[in-house]
Amino acid sequence: MIKTGQKIHTRKIDIATYEGASDSIIIEGILRDERLLNSYRPNGEIYPPGTIHHLIIRMEVKGPQLVIEDIEVEMPTVPHEACVETLESLAPVKGMPIVSGFTAKVKDLVGGTKGCCHLFALLTAMAPAVVQGAWSAMAREPIDPEIYMPMALGRVKNTCWVWREDGPLMKEWSARV
Repeated sequence: MIKTGQKIHTRKIDIATYEGASDSIIIEGILRDERLLNSYRPNGEIYPPGTIHHLIIRMEVKGPQLVIEDIEVEMPTVPHEACVETLESLAPVKGMPIVSGFTAKVKDLVGGTKGCCHLFALLTAMAPAVVQGAWSAMAREPIDPEIYMPMALGRVKNTCWVWREDGPLMKEWSARV
């Protein structure tokens, strides 16, 4: 059994979906890194406990195609002044649909030295939540299964063990279409 000692750091990611205009939703993701103990810089200075990163991404995502219409970033707390130079680094994802392969495409566009690894981590954590949030928004009223089920099944197919192509749940739901 793995034993834990004193907690020294936490990362919390919170993602919420809100109603947007007509057929869009707003997804807000918040990442917070907290240092819980003193630590030392290479020059011997003490870093006191506190917030290291507090980052916020908001996206407007449109329609059943889940296209990113707009994206904005806030950086209330960052460890270095230069971090704010990445505020616009996610702009290249505007116009992208959130579909299979999204993470790899985002990595090519804004990963590594093209942006902030923490914003990348938050954005890629938000993508599956967009699918869940969009479904929750859409399913607040009765839906036409002939229109929405093929799209929904296409989005979840092979995303996990339960939704594997040859699994019983995928077969059951596919038979309903």
